[in-house]
Amino acid sequence: MLWCRITRWAQSRKCKTVIWKDVGAALALVLVFEGILPFLNPQRFRESLKALTQIGDRALRLLGAASMLGGVILLYVVRI
Repeated sequence: MLWCRITRWAQSRKCKTVIWKDVGAALALVLVFEGILPFLNPQRFRESLKALTQIGDRALRLLGAASMLGGVILLYVVRI
C-alpha cells in the first residue's frame, strides 16, 4: 500500500482494487478466526458469551480498546 501512495499508480483504479482485496482478505480472516471457537467447542462458546453479559460496560470497553490496540500493533508489525 505504501508503494501505491508513493507512485503515480495510486491514481489508477488498479491500486484501489488491491486495497479492497486486502480489506476483503482481512474480513475473511476475521470470520475464520471468529468461527473457530463455536465450531470446535460450542458449549464453551456459549459459556463465554454468558460470561460477557455479566461484565460491566467499563470493563467491556477496556477489553475492546485493548483488542483494537493489539490489532493495530500486530498490523503495524506485520506490515513493516
